[in-house]
Amino acid sequence: MKAIKSNQSRRSRLLKAVTIITAIMTLGLTSGCSSTFEPWVKPYERDNLADPIMSMNRNPVSMSYTHHAYQAREGARGAEGGAGGGCGCN
Repeated sequence: MKAIKSNQSRRSRLLKAVTIITAIMTLGLTSGCSSTFEPWVKPYERDNLADPIMSMNRNPVSMSYTHHAYQAREGARGAEGGAGGGCGCN
């Protein structure tokens, strides 16, 4: 009789621990959805990020031409969804 009671007590403690851990994890995961945080980039700082120096490519004009040639080359297959055929005259 004592073994059954201790087994039920152990189950009850385990269930309580699992419930507490689940509640803590749920609170932790849902706290990321709150909208109380301010935006990382303020509206008056966005002009700094739009500066061409912040671009990932070194030469935007050359990259534009390379991108156009890639779209003309891959246009027949539809790799990037560019319009036109393979001649590059679009």
